[in-house]
Amino acid sequence: MSKTISIGIVGYGNLGRGVESAIRQNPDMKLEAIFTRRNPDSLNAGTPMVSIDNIEQYKGKIDVLILCGGSAKDLPEQGPSLAKHFHTVDSFDTHALIPEYFNKVDDAASTNGNVSVISTGWDPGLFSLNRLIAEAVLPDGKEYTFWGKGVSQGHSDAIRRVEGVSNGIQYTIPREEAVNRVRSGSNPVLTTKEKHLRECFVVLEDGADAEAVANEIKNMPNYFADYETVVHFVSEDVLKAEHSKMPHGGNVLRSGQTGENNGNTQLVEFSLKLDSNPEFTASVLVAYARAAYRMAQAGQSGAKTVFDVPYGLLSPKSPEQLRKELL
Repeated sequence: MSKTISIGIVGYGNLGRGVESAIRQNPDMKLEAIFTRRNPDSLNAGTPMVSIDNIEQYKGKIDVLILCGGSAKDLPEQGPSLAKHFHTVDSFDTHALIPEYFNKVDDAASTNGNVSVISTGWDPGLFSLNRLIAEAVLPDGKEYTFWGKGVSQGHSDAIRRVEGVSNGIQYTIPREEAVNRVRSGSNPVLTTKEKHLRECFVVLEDGADAEAVANEIKNMPNYFADYETVVHFVSEDVLKAEHSKMPHGGNVLRSGQTGENNGNTQLVEFSLKLDSNPEFTASVLVAYARAAYRMAQAGQSGAKTVFDVPYGLLSPKSPEQLRKELL
């Protein structure tokens, strides 16, 4: 019988709670501890809650740490720091900064013989894989990614970090006209603003300057600056009543030509429709934690992305089972 993989969770927000739930659906894993910056005694959970200041005491007790902090502030620091001591998996999702983040985590993980799978979830993550496959199959073509309609955890976290913001949520909304133009096979050239709208619902702190907050959000690089962004100011009660759920989803499409004289148009489309963005993302992280553990057991080290992880390592099934049941 294979070893049960011991998992630690860093951060106990929506994503951390999603990972806790996902582990229960995977019999080959067990949750060892949840690490938090908050007072552990203030959190009610069935798993031991531990101050993140004491995390190094768990070296040797935890096979893989799943990092559930935000990409704006938490992961840039935690990713490289924790990769020195543990095998890790994270969902760093600031696309423009992934190469820089990879290098920092790779240096920490490689130097200390650990495996760190970065930037997984569904985008970056599963969508990235589908972009790669479609591009490889249809080299003469054009790729398009549409997100939403749904709540972006990373963008919502970025909003909440703005000075003067008490709480907030952000919806990414694809423009239907743009999606239909892609599905027609016409390979349109679309600007960022033509593809998506970003809609924010923000609760201000007492005395905060609404105009200043809106301007900072709209001009935030890597998050909102390139989009048409609408900011609504609402009360905490309205936010909880009307914006407490976290749906999301989206589509990756590639339209291309094959055959002599580019005679045939082919369209590849991969889509997700999610009731809970954090729970689905958490489920992807847990699958990649299994892969990280197996890669470490095979003697590998350093930072990895979804492009470096064989699909078979994600599944609890043996290679023989996969060939028989899924191939």
